[in-house]
Amino acid sequence: MLLRTFLAVYRAGSFTAAGALLGLSQPTVTSQVRALEEQLDRQLFERLPRGVAATSVADELAAQVAGPLDQLAVVAGRGRSGDESSEPVHLGGPAEVLSARVLPALAPLVDQGLRLRVTAGLADDLLEGLRAGRFDLVLSAIRPRGRTVVAVPLMDEEFVLVAAPVWADRIGPVGCDDPGPLHDAPLVAYAEDVPILRRYWRHVFRTRLTRSPAVVVPDLRGVLSAVVAGAGITVLPRYLCAGELGAGELVALLDPDDPPINTGFLAQRAGAPERRQVTLVRDRLVQEARHW
Repeated sequence: MLLRTFLAVYRAGSFTAAGALLGLSQPTVTSQVRALEEQLDRQLFERLPRGVAATSVADELAAQVAGPLDQLAVVAGRGRSGDESSEPVHLGGPAEVLSARVLPALAPLVDQGLRLRVTAGLADDLLEGLRAGRFDLVLSAIRPRGRTVVAVPLMDEEFVLVAAPVWADRIGPVGCDDPGPLHDAPLVAYAEDVPILRRYWRHVFRTRLTRSPAVVVPDLRGVLSAVVAGAGITVLPRYLCAGELGAGELVALLDPDDPPINTGFLAQRAGAPERRQVTLVRDRLVQEARHW
């Protein structure tokens, strides 16, 4: 029990998160870790304002016990009573990717008995929830760091500078060496600090974007709708606006040789007991993402 608690703290990075994973109170987790430190006569964790940091002793101990404890967890999971398939798979990710890609890909599995609970949110919040055991899988726009999460690259997003045809006609030709023609076009963004637009300007035009947005919608699908309706210009992932580009509702203002690319990852908690339904969802997403 002490080693199991130690490994949970080691992977979660805090006593509170480990307690949530194990179904124990934070004081119980703390007392068990202290008991193990007393047995070993070694300090395992340094207490921080938020969470804990593993010592080199903890690194060595985790390397020794993680494999056997994970194998025991798998064996114990096989012997649980009840129908494992009835437990929902808890999945988190960006709202736009979930809606446009993930849910359509997973829909056929529902007929096979899949139960799914989906949460949209920001990458940092979702990864924190994954480490704390609130999610089984998380789609992340940033590469997860640390030993508590394992992740595989899932998809590459190509970003496109787009506008409705009325704005494309007003702007005229745009070159990678001169964003000047775009100066009078209103910017539509999903956040006040226009992170996607700023990245595009920096990567393609080699200059800093200092303008404020005319419209802010905290959902890229809303940004898409506003731009299609003629609100201004924006930068969107190609997968999200491919239909509108094909239908002529949007126009790509530029086709750079080296467009900005962002890699999305599929993350899972390290050492989590294998569940058939979670594996089914993970494998399905990896397979379908080859065509995204």
